[in-house]
Amino acid sequence: MTALNRVPSLMARAGTASALTLAAVGGSIVVPGLSSDAAAATTATKALQVAASKKGAPYKWGATGPRRFDCSGLTLYSFKKAGKKLPRTAAQQYNTTRHISAKNRKAGDLVFFHSGSNVYHVGIYAGKGKIWHAPKTGDVVRLQKIWTKSVWYGRVS
Repeated sequence: MTALNRVPSLMARAGTASALTLAAVGGSIVVPGLSSDAAAATTATKALQVAASKKGAPYKWGATGPRRFDCSGLTLYSFKKAGKKLPRTAAQQYNTTRHISAKNRKAGDLVFFHSGSNVYHVGIYAGKGKIWHAPKTGDVVRLQKIWTKSVWYGRVS
């Protein structure tokens, strides 16, 4: 059986969260041994996949996972699992990222919601104008369209 013939069975074993992650980020499946340079996913892509795998986890103010999250707790947890350390709050995370324009945003960048100079919310950009985030009390981690133009973007380096 060739590597290409194994893709359907590998996809079946990958599970729902992986399929959802792939759909959210428009990714493709990397099959070990299929490509000699099957590059490891970037830190940002890994963090995005972690956030997507937490779909449905309840929001809890101050929570940093693994079962409950607030907005910055989700980004902190996701990047930690991807090998990068972030500070605790959305504002602190904004202050430690490399600020980028909307035009240069990429999947895996952080999206900071602000009112004036006050950063009050953060999510992980999933592409196509959507973010993975933990919205508010009574809600769950989910993929959602960015609902305002009052956002800044930051890249974790």
